[in-house]
Amino acid sequence: MTTCNTRRIALVAALTLSSTVFFSTTVVAQSTKVVGIIKARSGDTMILQTSNRLVAESISFKGNDLEDAEKIQAGMHETKTQVQQNQEELEKQNAKLKAQNEALQQQQAQLTEHQAKIAANKAAVDAAIARFGQLDDYYIFDELTVYVENGKIKVDAKYQPHLVTLAEKAKTIDGYMIEVKGYASSVGSVTLNQKLSEDRADAVTNLLVQQGHIPLTRMLAPGAMGESHQVGNDKTAEGQAENRRVVARVLQNKGIAGV
Repeated sequence: MTTCNTRRIALVAALTLSSTVFFSTTVVAQSTKVVGIIKARSGDTMILQTSNRLVAESISFKGNDLEDAEKIQAGMHETKTQVQQNQEELEKQNAKLKAQNEALQQQQAQLTEHQAKIAANKAAVDAAIARFGQLDDYYIFDELTVYVENGKIKVDAKYQPHLVTLAEKAKTIDGYMIEVKGYASSVGSVTLNQKLSEDRADAVTNLLVQQGHIPLTRMLAPGAMGESHQVGNDKTAEGQAENRRVVARVLQNKGIAGV
């Protein structure tokens, strides 16, 4: 077989490109035609789908086989590039999803901690209520009445400094507890008035805790008295205004006070 001054073309079995190529080789002065499908090319070496392995002196292409092969090769490069871009985008999405999961876990941990604090505060309030229930011999150290507009629950701004002052006074005595009770006039339905009295008591309690800095352990559960214990004549506007009220009292056990 003559190999001098020829390009060495390696023809091995493979599968992919669909260009058919004809090879002419010189073997003992005879020409052999080989038909195959181009797999790839590297320099002077071509990978051809065929059953033989040989060195060729010349290559002839059928029709536009070479051009078709180059187009297919270019298409494979574009596909490879697209696959790589898709992989990079997927990795970015995975990283983003991981970050979101970590943030969600952190929020869940914070929520769990917050719920634990709420449970602890509730337990402390329940314990304070139980403790106060045993101290039935007490007296009213100080009190303040807050009046509310019809159908409203918000504490008027003019009462806020007075409630803060009440809280400061309470903190000067030993063993104090603060009792808050909300009331409503008889105007409207009983159910609505009960809810109004509850919300009014809650509003005053929140102000004492947030602005007066009274610990929850020193607050009795707000009382919703509804239409009970009317102090004014509900037949008149003045009487109704007197009944729409919240009473906050500072209580001290006589035994602790030494009375």
